[in-house]
Amino acid sequence: MSNRTILLNSRPVGMPTANDFKFVEQELAGIQPGEILLKTRYVSVDPYLRGRMSDAKSYVAPFELDKPINSGVVAEVIESQNDQYSPGDWVIGALDWSEMQISNGKGLNKIDTQLASPSAYLGVLGMTGLTAYFGLGEIGRPKEGETVVVSGAAGAVGSIVGQIAKIKGARVIGIAGNDEKVQLLKSEFGYDEAINYNSTEDMPAAIAAAAPNGVDVYFDNVGGEISDAVYINLNKFGRIAVCGSIAVYNETERPVGPRIEPIIVKNSILMQGFIVSNYAEKFPEGVQQLSQWVNNGSLKHVETIIEGFDNIPKAFIDLFSGANKGKMIVKVD
Repeated sequence: MSNRTILLNSRPVGMPTANDFKFVEQELAGIQPGEILLKTRYVSVDPYLRGRMSDAKSYVAPFELDKPINSGVVAEVIESQNDQYSPGDWVIGALDWSEMQISNGKGLNKIDTQLASPSAYLGVLGMTGLTAYFGLGEIGRPKEGETVVVSGAAGAVGSIVGQIAKIKGARVIGIAGNDEKVQLLKSEFGYDEAINYNSTEDMPAAIAAAAPNGVDVYFDNVGGEISDAVYINLNKFGRIAVCGSIAVYNETERPVGPRIEPIIVKNSILMQGFIVSNYAEKFPEGVQQLSQWVNNGSLKHVETIIEGFDNIPKAFIDLFSGANKGKMIVKVD
């Protein structure tokens, strides 16, 4: 059986390019007892994958050169010699960027495509939604009437964070990269205010104007100069949940910015980085609550669906120019 796979061809220097990826075609052997044959249906592309493309120590091992890249994938079971899975089952797991692949079933979870669309399990009901839920709930801990600022607010995680903050009764301000996204935040996701950082000359002043009572919680998806502007508007006992720093992922030199320590000390700020797996034991609780909010209409989710296996690398690269609204997903025919 002929099968295509995407390998890491070279480690990106700065912004990833198409040359950093390599498509190979290989023959796929038949399945053995205990194995299942999977057909890839949906692939998640996420900013954190950029870190895994560098040969640097992190919370997860880097990708190896000339080996398959993997991420969150929804797949359909085509053949099975495993008692736990039957043809027609849909599963989610960390799988290779391959059109087809063989698995022993470990690390996979079945999904109910009648409860929600398959792609939702890569977004609002998957790692994306859980990242927003636990990062805001466990670190940000917004109280009714407080002000929450979200950077990367129109992205996969940010769009969910803002809505959860609204459910909690907070005033929510989003930061995004163009006027269309600013309008989306206010009309679709219920943000109270939104700021286009690309057309704003004085970000600290813009944040101060949008948050006249100061900022109590900052959910940081981007880092860089945008975060510098938020820091100086933080209230005493403010909380910063550091989810990502996409603004500096492609820097070739160590970024240098304002020193935040005096602000943290003066205002008794809590600043904590996290990865979603820190809360793995609580995932069932998170999925249950997110599902309830989705089903009762309290939580909306937007997806940018790119079609075609060949477009997986491009969809990933486009994340860094903000081409996505909500979760970026590739649908594989």
